[in-house]
Amino acid sequence: MIDCFICNKHAGNIQTSGVSIYEDEYVYVSHIDRNGNPNYLGHIMIDLKRHAPTLGDMNMEEAKAFGMIIARVSKALLVSQDAEHIYSYVLGDAVPHLHMHLVPRYPNTPKEYWGPNAVYDWEGAPMGDNTDVIKLCNRLKTYLENNPYE
Repeated sequence: MIDCFICNKHAGNIQTSGVSIYEDEYVYVSHIDRNGNPNYLGHIMIDLKRHAPTLGDMNMEEAKAFGMIIARVSKALLVSQDAEHIYSYVLGDAVPHLHMHLVPRYPNTPKEYWGPNAVYDWEGAPMGDNTDVIKLCNRLKTYLENNPYE
């Protein structure tokens, strides 16, 4: 779709932070982009490659691939980034192309900053620039390549 941010990202028309973490015929995994602002390290986007607005619009092959990569990337964040919890959510209000947000919570995050958006407000949150995002993406990519069945 011409006006879809995610379709344009997949077509290479929009440059985003980091590097691709994983891609197959159904899904694309990357780090969130905050338009040059510091990124909360580990905030991952899992996009369905086909333009479909909601979870209910997936076919079963897409659903299987989507679910499997959610589990695998969550495990990679827990192990390679030492996250203690993974938040996940799909909204679809601003961008009506199915994508899942995975947001890690790291050890020592005060309880008042628990939650996928609240972690951004913690002054001790691990924030980074594009160089930091690229390093994190490469660690996750390596973990996924070395652990294909996890």
